[in-house]
Amino acid sequence: MSSKIIGTGHYTPSHIVKNTFFQDSTFFDENEQPLKQSNEIITQKLKEITGIEERRYAMDDQVASDLGFQAAQKAITNAQIDPETLDYIIFAHNFGDVKHGSIQSDMVPSLASRVKHLLKIKNNFCVAYDLLFGCPGWVEGVIQANAFIKAGLAKKCLIIGAETLSRVIDPHDRDSMIYADGAGAVIMESSDDDSGLKSHISASFTLNEIDYLYFGPSYFNQDSDTKYLKMKGRKIYEFALTNVSKAMKKCFDESGYDIKDLAKIIIHQANEKMDEAIVHRFYQLYNTPQPPDIMPMIIQKLGNNSVATIPTLLAMILQGELPQHKINKGDITLFASVGAGMNINAFVYKF
Repeated sequence: MSSKIIGTGHYTPSHIVKNTFFQDSTFFDENEQPLKQSNEIITQKLKEITGIEERRYAMDDQVASDLGFQAAQKAITNAQIDPETLDYIIFAHNFGDVKHGSIQSDMVPSLASRVKHLLKIKNNFCVAYDLLFGCPGWVEGVIQANAFIKAGLAKKCLIIGAETLSRVIDPHDRDSMIYADGAGAVIMESSDDDSGLKSHISASFTLNEIDYLYFGPSYFNQDSDTKYLKMKGRKIYEFALTNVSKAMKKCFDESGYDIKDLAKIIIHQANEKMDEAIVHRFYQLYNTPQPPDIMPMIIQKLGNNSVATIPTLLAMILQGELPQHKINKGDITLFASVGAGMNINAFVYKF
């Protein structure tokens, strides 16, 4: 028995925030010193390095569970299933529901329980729980759902990834321009055919890498008790280049497929140049040229929306929203992510 994806959905907020939005921002460094470069140069470098031109923010009356509910509804409709038949709802996020204008995170009850309530599911034995695993949270949710299905503990699972990073960023930190909001979801069920999840790998690097992503004070007012999402960008970049491609290779080798069989790589997107370097190194490990169009990208328009990136990208491809990219029946696809923890995970999937 294996598990396969039978439905996908995503919710992309309608509020578009272009790079020009930050032209009037006042950015500081970690020593509370104003950055010497103009905002025009700062945003230009952001686009050159990360590829980001614009990102999406949730509307003021929305929180992460609202976005997750919208994506879940679409995945359920796409799968054409009765939500009462779901055995598990796994909601990957990192900061819970943070209301607009608030600094407080709300995670009780769990966001998965809130989505189950919004879906009006009456089945008490549909188990709803949250998963905090950094940006790789949704991939980890798929791996867990696969384990439940293979163990006979579930037949159908809903896996959601949703986040509102715009609510936890320091407006005086130029890194805040990377982050975005969004949600994606899939339905997985047991399968006896040849499609589905073929191999997976997960790892947590915590000895020396624990604080590469962390909560810290604003660069403008470091005496405040309010904390914001912070990152050590250079260390993350070096860590990802060193470790992600190796993990991808280990996962792909365990699938038993030949590298020439690989049709697409669906990778978490926080930095376009970093992803390009990771995939380039991955193919170098096989002494194989990198095929064209192997790695679809949506970071240019959607930014880094954490756990929502991979399920959103998958849904957009399968539903024809990225006409230059297609996934056909029988295609072998490698999913991979890296993020706070520092966590890395991947899985190989046959459609």
